[in-house]
Amino acid sequence: MEIVILAVVIAVVVVGAIGGLVVGSRKKKQLPEAKAPSVTPTITAPPTEPHVGDEAETPRDEPRRTIEEVDLPVAEPSASAPVVEEAPAAPPALEIETPEPTAGRLVRLRARLSRSQNALGQGLLTLLSREHLDEDTWEEIEDTLLTADVGVAPTQELVERLRERVKVLGTRTPEELRALLREELLQLVGTDFDRAVKTESGLETPGIVMVVGVNGTGKTTTTGKLARVLVADGRSVVLGAADTFRAAAADQLQTWGERVGARTVRGPEGGDPASIAFDAVKEGIAEGADVVLIDTAGRLHTKTGLMDELGKVKRVVEKHAPLDEVLLVLDATTGQNGLVQARVFAEVVDITGIVLTKLDGTAKGGIVVAVQRELGVPVKLVGLGEGADDLAPFEPEAFVDALLGD
Repeated sequence: MEIVILAVVIAVVVVGAIGGLVVGSRKKKQLPEAKAPSVTPTITAPPTEPHVGDEAETPRDEPRRTIEEVDLPVAEPSASAPVVEEAPAAPPALEIETPEPTAGRLVRLRARLSRSQNALGQGLLTLLSREHLDEDTWEEIEDTLLTADVGVAPTQELVERLRERVKVLGTRTPEELRALLREELLQLVGTDFDRAVKTESGLETPGIVMVVGVNGTGKTTTTGKLARVLVADGRSVVLGAADTFRAAAADQLQTWGERVGARTVRGPEGGDPASIAFDAVKEGIAEGADVVLIDTAGRLHTKTGLMDELGKVKRVVEKHAPLDEVLLVLDATTGQNGLVQARVFAEVVDITGIVLTKLDGTAKGGIVVAVQRELGVPVKLVGLGEGADDLAPFEPEAFVDALLGD
């Protein structure tokens, strides 16, 4: 009996062992190849709704909107849909201006001129009104004239004439003194000059005007303003931008021309000024223009080579037609230094007229007398401000009246 029980136990153990081996072999076949241990991600449970006692944001009192008040989102164009770009708007056409008439322009600007100039006239009237005109007073009168850049020789002449006439006049009322001083200043400024800007050649070619002057005198601006003066007087104008050495000079001149409908002939920056001047005259003839205005580079009067080039521009232009006018632009604020400039330019080209700029910004109106005496040519135009129509024909009577004030 014990033997039978033992045999049964052994059989059970054997069967169990065999079963374990089979199961173990099956598990080994199903397991994948051993890999490096990986970190098991931690799964965080979604937050639960706050319970009573938990901290929560205090709800804000906001007005509720109806469905009609809620704006719908704007649909953005899909990437595949072609975007149609609007064509850029064409720039507006530049409106051509009508310049102010030149007749009587200096009279209209008289108040502006008298504000800065009448220190000269009023100072002289005050000194001449003294009861006793001794030597000290006459020296003060001379100093007043010299300070106003009248020049030494014209000052001495004026003082001598005033001395004689005051001595003859005897008792002097303010009205008599003013009339006396006005008469003498008019004689000094000169009323017998021909101050018209020559713009008619008398030939089949346009009138040719060349504008010269040193840097900083407002030469290019003056050329543009002169174009306005001519257009206001009913003339057709072609501009020649022969100032090729100063950056944007041609652009500046072209802008002035476009404002009054005048065409500008220009070339590359740093190009040959004589060639551009030649082309400007050539095109002016082809178009049948009345006047060709040539703006030259602002040469420094100390540089002989550049001054020689200015002479070349003149010679090249005259292959088409003779120059009718050579205007020298001077800054009235430079005083006696302007006379040095005028002298050098007069040696290179035949100056026929003077343009005084910035005459409204100085009490040295005597430069009008000095420069005319130096060159023997008249002041034909004066600049009295920054406005487009502030270039005026010079009128001696209006100028002297502005000096003396009302």
